[in-house]
Amino acid sequence: MLSYLLAAILAGRVIGASSLNDSQTLGAETRPAFEWGPCDPTVVEDPSISCSFFDIPLDYHNKSAGTGHIAVARLNATTERFGTLFLNPGGPGESGLAALDSLGSTASSLSGGHYDIVSWDPRGVGPLTIPGDIQCFKSVEEYNTFWNGTIELTGIEMTGNFTNPHDIKALLSQAPIMQKKYEELGERCLQQPSGRYLEYVGTAATVRDMVAMADVLDGPTAPINFAGLSYGTILGAWFINMFPERVGRVILDGVVDPTFLAIEETTTFFPKQLVDADKVYDALVTACALSGPEGCAATTQGRTPADVDANFQALLQRAHDAARKNSSVAVTSADIRRQLFAAIYSPSEWATFVNVSYPEAVAAVDAESSVSAGARATTRRSHRKRQTNDSKTYGGPAIACGDSIDRRGTKMISVLKGIISASRTGSHLFTSVWPNLFNYCPFWPVRAVERYQGPFNNKLANKVLVLSNTYDPVTPLADARALANLLGDSGTLVVLDGFGHTTREPSQCLLKIVLAYFTTGAVCFCRGLASGPP
Repeated sequence: MLSYLLAAILAGRVIGASSLNDSQTLGAETRPAFEWGPCDPTVVEDPSISCSFFDIPLDYHNKSAGTGHIAVARLNATTERFGTLFLNPGGPGESGLAALDSLGSTASSLSGGHYDIVSWDPRGVGPLTIPGDIQCFKSVEEYNTFWNGTIELTGIEMTGNFTNPHDIKALLSQAPIMQKKYEELGERCLQQPSGRYLEYVGTAATVRDMVAMADVLDGPTAPINFAGLSYGTILGAWFINMFPERVGRVILDGVVDPTFLAIEETTTFFPKQLVDADKVYDALVTACALSGPEGCAATTQGRTPADVDANFQALLQRAHDAARKNSSVAVTSADIRRQLFAAIYSPSEWATFVNVSYPEAVAAVDAESSVSAGARATTRRSHRKRQTNDSKTYGGPAIACGDSIDRRGTKMISVLKGIISASRTGSHLFTSVWPNLFNYCPFWPVRAVERYQGPFNNKLANKVLVLSNTYDPVTPLADARALANLLGDSGTLVVLDGFGHTTREPSQCLLKIVLAYFTTGAVCFCRGLASGPP
């Protein structure tokens, strides 16, 4: 695919960028060029989007480190052009090219068609960017063999709030092997061809890549406009504080508190992010009960939300018990919990979960008693293989761990005990979801050559808009409030009274606020929304 893109998209090469500090920009004599052309249709389907490569230094402070390039996509403005709006979908590790393909028209509409919408596969992401996908295994089979017999493939089996002594013993017994495997994983990643790039994968470098692109597209002193979703708000928070004088129109939606990751180990990050997750789950079961059996297969006529919850908990218990009796069952409680966790991200997906995924899980669990042991094993192995087909690259951990604090000698036994403890005091349902990219970091062998660790309260050239749902399962309102407090007069918090991860299902009022902000810079409010820290 890379050779195809080189031949079909690029009419020529682009020259490299020089090293920059926070206040320096690329001069005209060293300015790289874009060569826009049709995108590879296997990567971007929308024909109105054009693609290019953009050359970058691997290390903006050490020219001798060499160069790479990032794959960039652009959707042109449809009316009077105000500049470029950069889009990052988060992850970390999600493809910006794919995001523009799916979200480009929406982003254009929300900004009044006045901006070229530009997104890119950042360092550590995708087969086209260099440094791109972080490969640690040569094949799915090698991946499966390496992780065989561990919670990396099976997930964590537990019920309730993790008080069952057998569940506790089973999880803690995994500590020695998972300690060894996670340490070995880092060494495997270093030994692969992409390993030489690990120290150049990180958010600070990605900020500088974006600024370098903006210098070319809009000029070296022009305001930089940015929309960051989820972990993309870390990129946004670093950008606005590394380059406060360049801040244009910036929206951060689904906020991660940047100060936490600057000072705390990432293994405590995920449980903290789940503070509202079970509340979103409560909303799902309430919606199911209100819909009745006509709209929700997980209930019957006249049942309450507590009854629906009891149905889900009973399914989890049956799946858990079946897995304890026979580890080769096709569907475990960990599988169901992962599916449920994915569903609560978006209310528009709730109906699919309760009417498709839930009945399928019930049928699979109920069928366990009548399936032969051999058939169970075959089903389980194929099921796990499907689960790992998309898990062969480690760009997400490379970014998150490259950004994280230095290693402190944390042991896996402490990580697993932390999960047990947090399952009792925090999210009972989702704290135990495994694997989790943030749990790799205490064992990850490399940190990025540049990390930004503050301050996060610099005075900005323009006001930033911070968005959050009232109940977000993974980026809680508390984080948005924390960032808004840090920004002070340089930021405004807008809270949508709703559920789900980011304001991906906005009200008409919020749409008007975003449009007004991008077109005029004004921040206005209407009923159903609240602004500012409490």
